[in-house]
Parts: sequence; structure tokens; C-alpha cells
Amino acid sequence: MAQTNSTMPPPTDGVVSTVVADDGTRLYARHYPFTPSTSESDAAQVFLCDGILCDGFIWRYLCDELRAVAPVVHWNYRGHGRSSAPAGPRVDIPQLAADLSSVRTHFGRKRTVLIGHSMGCQVALENALSDREGVAAVVLICGSFGRVTHSFHGTPFLGMVLPQLIDAVLKYPELSRALWSRMPPELGLKIALATGEVNADRINPADMLPYMQHMTHVDLELFLRMLRGAGEHSAWDRLRTLDIPVLVVAGERDTFTPAFLAKAMADEIPRGEYVFIAGGTHVASLEHHSFVDAKILEFLRKHGAIAA
Repeated sequence: MAQTNSTMPPPTDGVVSTVVADDGTRLYARHYPFTPSTSESDAAQVFLCDGILCDGFIWRYLCDELRAVAPVVHWNYRGHGRSSAPAGPRVDIPQLAADLSSVRTHFGRKRTVLIGHSMGCQVALENALSDREGVAAVVLICGSFGRVTHSFHGTPFLGMVLPQLIDAVLKYPELSRALWSRMPPELGLKIALATGEVNADRINPADMLPYMQHMTHVDLELFLRMLRGAGEHSAWDRLRTLDIPVLVVAGERDTFTPAFLAKAMADEIPRGEYVFIAGGTHVASLEHHSFVDAKILEFLRKHGAIAA
């Protein structure tokens, strides 16, 4: 299978699969099977959807909690982790949601829970809206319904400058990629801690370093095009049609996808529920993992997705 460069060592357990998307892109997925007792036999299958530039760092704690009570699938987006580069031109949210449908089909179209972080919230939402059969519940962690480049740090600035960034990368591809790929992961981590983008008092730096290591191995042009697609996409006008339980988790200090947007999204969804993490940043599920994991398991039990 063609692969991108990933700094993450492959997990030693679970079952690896290659899923072929509708345009031929080869997607990496790892399945953690679950052998239920009789009382747990109706546990839904959980699909974990990463943020952009991510290949699983955010699930370090939650995955272990989930796989004890349900089968779990973690997959990599096209051009991320161990998935191949895109075979087709599209890297927008509808294409990523279609890729998720391919992954769901590969694993048997069982009763399903979709969990997304950051951009993965858009992917999970779009998939639940466009491919609803079997989706029992959705969990959205530190993400939004869309237009994320217009709300970054509470301003539309990123959305305004993104076209110029893409033009610059296309004009100077070798220089741009050289600068991007040579960013020291430790420096990126220090900047994130110093600027407060992550909570230095709560985070274990070792939990963040894999993200910093992986991000520069994603092709820069691909990243910017995918980010543009996330910025252009919105599911807002369809949220009221999503008549399934949806848990929305927001961090008080999340500057990527502000909490007020998460609250508005939870209020708009008919069966939406909202959890606010005081002091939490965009990686609140690492900073406050015991609390967040407990809330997610409580939500899934309440709605019958896992055994009570």
C-alpha cells in the first residue's frame, strides 16, 4: 500500500486494513475488535475521525476506554498518516465524508457511533447527514459545523489570507515545502505552550509531540487545500434534520473552534447535548481526559450505544 511518511510507530495490536475509496485512494484503517458478553452484544461500532494534520494523537486515552466496551475503528485521511496520497483531485469535507462511508462499508455497516475531533467534527457531521443509515450517535469534540477558517481566533482573517498562502505555495513549491518539512517538532511544541494554544498546566508534552512530528510530513499544498475545503463547508442549515443523539464537547480556551460556536451547534441539533470544559483548549480531551472520557461513555450508555 502506498503510504505517506508517518513518525508514529504502528500500534502493536488491532487489525490493519486497506480501504479503497471511490476514486481509488487507499485508506489506512486499524480495527480494534471487541468480544462482548451477552449484555454487551448490541454495542455499536465506533469510528474515530481525526483533525486535519493528525493521525491519531488525540485518541491516546479515549481509544483505550472505548475499546473496552465496543469495537473501534481509527482511520487516516487521504494524504495523512499511513493512507496514500489522494488519487483524485478532491480533498474537501464531502470527499472525506465519502471516504468515511467507504470505511464504514468495509467494516460491515453495523450500528455506528461517529466521534470527531476538530475538522473530524465536520467529517462526522457530513457523514451522519449524508449517510444516516445505522448511525446511532455522534460525538463532536472541540470542533464546529463548518466555516472554520472564518472563526479561527474569533476573526475571519485566516479565511481571507488562505488563498494568498495557497498561491505562494504553488508559486514557490520547493521553498515552501522545504521550510514546512524542516520545522523542528520541539520548537512547534514550545510555541504552542508559550502562546497558550494548549494549556501548559494541564497537558503532558509527550501527548502533543506526535502531532508536531506528524504535521510536517503532510504535504503542505494538500494541507492548505484541505483547510480551504473545511473553511468553505458548512452543515449549519441541516443541523435541525439530524434527529439522533449528538454530544458536543467544547473547551473554554479553544481558539481554533470557539466554544460559543459549539454551544450554538448543540442548541441547533434537536437532540444535542453540551459539555463545557473550563480551561480547556483545542486539545481538552488530552488535558482533561478523565473527565471527557467519562462524559462520552456516560452519553453513549444513556443512549444505548454501549452497555449500561
